[in-house]
Amino acid sequence: MAGFYILIGIISLISWLVGNTLKRKFNYYSKVHLRNGLTGREIAEKMLHDNGIYDVKVISTSGRLTDHYNPINKTVNLSEAVYNQRNAAAAAVASHEVGHAVQHATAYKWLTLRSNLVPAVNVSSKLSQWLVIGGLILGAASGNAGVGFMIAIVGLAMMALATLFSFITLPVEYDASNRALNWLKSNNMLTHEEQDGAKDALKWAARTYLVAALASLAMLLYWGLSILGSRD
Repeated sequence: MAGFYILIGIISLISWLVGNTLKRKFNYYSKVHLRNGLTGREIAEKMLHDNGIYDVKVISTSGRLTDHYNPINKTVNLSEAVYNQRNAAAAAVASHEVGHAVQHATAYKWLTLRSNLVPAVNVSSKLSQWLVIGGLILGAASGNAGVGFMIAIVGLAMMALATLFSFITLPVEYDASNRALNWLKSNNMLTHEEQDGAKDALKWAARTYLVAALASLAMLLYWGLSILGSRD
């Protein structure tokens, strides 16, 4: 299990570094005030209307970096630091979340696929690692390697589904950012400095998803090798 803890340590360190950099970037670009004077809410509403979307509401949600688009009730949820603020970070986040609303309205294939996987992933992500570890322990403790191996394989399959979900999330997030930045630029919403700030902020936000996907893949490979190695 030493290898497992080393892997967890490496993943945690990388996630912390990227997450900490993201927070610093957003804090910095939160001080780059917009010359157009628009709040995050106003930017989100304008982008929605420019894309012909009038059935999506922009609402405020508590917390920090809790911004998200909810396709079920069609709401763009902006954190308090984004909803009322007039800065490059708020513009980036607000337009990014509207990018997801545009994806939903246009039936963007990767978003549709991701949404279809959500119910299964919600279950598999909670059970997969327990089944893998339980299967390996059962096989070693009872001497019935066959039953333990099959349980571990089921857990590994669930883990593979969660990993697939993480990688499908990447084009969804990158596309939403591209839609946001293209709209901001084509409509001259930001100055050159503000546009660069929004782009940099979204770049680091996307990297958190990339790290999560690579971490999920690393765990899948680790447990896959552990399970297959137990058969030797």
